[in-house]
Amino acid sequence: MNTDKFKVIKTSDGSSSVFDLHFKENFHSTHGAIAESMHVYIKNGLKLIDSDKIKILEIGFGTGLNCFLTVLNKGVNQEVIYHTIEKFPLNNEHISLLNYSTQLNITSDLFEKISNIEWGIERDVADNFYLKKIKIDLLEFHSEELYDIIYFDAFSPNTQPELWTTEIFTKMFYNLKTNGFLTTYSAKGDVKRSLRNAGFEVVRIAGPIGKRHILKAMKR
Repeated sequence: MNTDKFKVIKTSDGSSSVFDLHFKENFHSTHGAIAESMHVYIKNGLKLIDSDKIKILEIGFGTGLNCFLTVLNKGVNQEVIYHTIEKFPLNNEHISLLNYSTQLNITSDLFEKISNIEWGIERDVADNFYLKKIKIDLLEFHSEELYDIIYFDAFSPNTQPELWTTEIFTKMFYNLKTNGFLTTYSAKGDVKRSLRNAGFEVVRIAGPIGKRHILKAMKR
């Protein structure tokens, strides 16, 4: 399926992703959208926080996959407040072609609720899970909120280098609680340097299939 800006594709693990025809970049790894999101943002993000209440900021809502997996993998009694920003939301035509519910063998109700919730208002989408989607450019985003985790899932440094600067990561550092952390799929040297310049303690972690490393950046 093809429109002016987006094309829905299938990745190697069978799960959907989207190819941006303007930026010439996929939203996820072609080795597996679900596999990548589970590794970067769930295994090395959500699951590292042992707390009854977690507050998450996502940079790049995209298809909604990271949010969806977070709902499905949070603790039964864990409360999650999830804020996410996106400059160019997908339309319903694209969303209807995403197969995450089928791939995970669950009904589509939850994913549809996440996809259809109105922008700019915090709503509950599941038990103890509160979602707020914000339509804004990261360069214009400013918040006084403090988060436990930042899922940094912007387009790559090669595509949008302006989103991976010391200035941007200083903003992210400010929005994290002490001992909070940022997790991202990119492990480029320039990204590591920008994170360290912003005050983060940065470590490389083994990446998902098809990627050698990812980064975890901690605020001490």
